[in-house]
Amino acid sequence: MSLRKRQRSVSSSRLSTLSSSPAPHTAAAAASASSPPLSFPNADLVLRLHLDPCPDDDADLDAGEDHRPSLDLHVSSASLLRSRYFAALLSDRWSPAPTSAAGGHGHLSLAVAAPRSASHPFHAHVEVVRLLHTLDFAGAIHSPADALDILPVALQLLFDACVEACTRFLEAVPWSPDEEARVLEIAPLLPADEAADLLARITPPPAASASAAGGEAARSPSEAMLHGLIHSAIHGHPVPAATKAFVAMLLKDYPSRDCVQKVLDEAFLSRLETVKELMGKYASPDFRVAVDSDERDAIQRLNLQSAVLNVRHLLWLIERMVEMRVAGNAVKLWSEQAALTADLQKLLNDVDMWKNITPGLPVLVTRCTLRFANSVVNGETIVPRQVRTKLVRSWLPVLNVCRNMVQPMQCGYKSPNCQELEETFLQIISTLPVPDAQELLQQCLRFSTRNVDDCPHLIAAFKTWFRRAGRAPQGAEN
Repeated sequence: MSLRKRQRSVSSSRLSTLSSSPAPHTAAAAASASSPPLSFPNADLVLRLHLDPCPDDDADLDAGEDHRPSLDLHVSSASLLRSRYFAALLSDRWSPAPTSAAGGHGHLSLAVAAPRSASHPFHAHVEVVRLLHTLDFAGAIHSPADALDILPVALQLLFDACVEACTRFLEAVPWSPDEEARVLEIAPLLPADEAADLLARITPPPAASASAAGGEAARSPSEAMLHGLIHSAIHGHPVPAATKAFVAMLLKDYPSRDCVQKVLDEAFLSRLETVKELMGKYASPDFRVAVDSDERDAIQRLNLQSAVLNVRHLLWLIERMVEMRVAGNAVKLWSEQAALTADLQKLLNDVDMWKNITPGLPVLVTRCTLRFANSVVNGETIVPRQVRTKLVRSWLPVLNVCRNMVQPMQCGYKSPNCQELEETFLQIISTLPVPDAQELLQQCLRFSTRNVDDCPHLIAAFKTWFRRAGRAPQGAEN
């Protein structure tokens, strides 16, 4: 705690200086002027980034402030107010600069801690300043490395929305060992709730509690048009493949992602309910008793063939959702299908039925699960840990049944790559808190039934879990 206080006091004392008149034309200023400064819309302020030498670098300290590397940014003071640090600085000390050599812009100076070896020492600060102007977090954060580079600067500048976006991304995707070490480094500087969310994955918790909520929206003419296009692509067009490709292009180019998400969610829910109804009829004991044998077989054949057709439609919708990064609601729904997975297991255990009538159904369902799971692992779909846990818990039994098939049948699609789905599930498990990971890993032991040499992914998953479980619990003294 004393270390954090010391860090904040040091940063607040030397983080920046503000003058009401333009900065003098020093050697550093001349060097900056040689390349055009980066300018943002509605710029009314010059923000100078300059390297702050390490205290033990005597040569840098002796060189003086004028000779330090620096970078000038023309920024909007209104955008800087999204940072609580800049908001306090500008409200307390800002006064309009007199019109003069620098075009009337006031000057703000921000010290950047000098990295030991970095070819772009100002990169993270420039990105955060850009985000202060654009708030385009999805466009800036594509990997854990991006989030970990930006997060310390966002914390330094008290840019709360950026801190939240970075931690939300980090909480949802897998990390490499190096990234995990960086998370451990930065966690003490985070607000308690966000730190706990990240540490829950890599240290045993003292206690756990969670809750979730949701909501709904309305309709529009554009949604009706998109809904009609999707319906045409899915149903009855003489050239469905070409129509689907054209509709996919329209969806991808449509400017409102929220509108597209709503329409795709609606279509996905409709197809999913149809599949559940058809599979429920197949598995229902009442149906088996109420109908004579020949009639039952004919109806079951129709039900299962219709289920295959609707799962194909589901797979196309899933591809569109993942491609456009709007699959969050669909992944949540897919993770809640305990009844559907139970009916699928009944079908898969009735080998003669599915092989003779619908050999492609298990393959298609597995491909749907794999596409969702890959999108979660790759950070294309960000969902809470409860959803990730339920996704694995609900669909792991289906995977285990599929693995036990001697020869998965094909129906226009490749056989499901069970090992790929195994590896993807293990990666999702690596994003979960230690106790949840423990429970699910024990259910993955069937992955080892081939040969120990054939399951390095399972060995690596258990090694990772034991490494994390062996650390001191959260809140323990160092």
